[in-house]
Amino acid sequence: MSMRILSVIDWSWSEMLWVALISICLVFLVLVLLVWVMKLFGYVFTRRQAAATAAANKSAVVPGQIHDEEIAAIATALKLYRSALHDRESEVLTILSIKRAYSPWNSKIHGLTPLPERK
Repeated sequence: MSMRILSVIDWSWSEMLWVALISICLVFLVLVLLVWVMKLFGYVFTRRQAAATAAANKSAVVPGQIHDEEIAAIATALKLYRSALHDRESEVLTILSIKRAYSPWNSKIHGLTPLPERK
């Protein structure tokens, strides 16, 4: 039905160009609008998350809780203590490279298709 309507209307070049220009502008306008909506959602959700973490940080002060700086200090002290107990040789990693001339796993000839016999 719509094809009949379009074929009945006698479109001139200027009208077709205006329709094309308006449709292209409309598409870009909708894309820009979608970008703005996405940025607005990101702004709203980051503000909501920041408010939630700020409220959690205010109520998170519990006596006896260990803070991040204290955990880092304890981990550093344990690392220094454990490194003083062991020899330096235990920290050395040795990788041996073994080269073999032939292996069916790395041979390229097995991946090739054999040529047919010529008669």
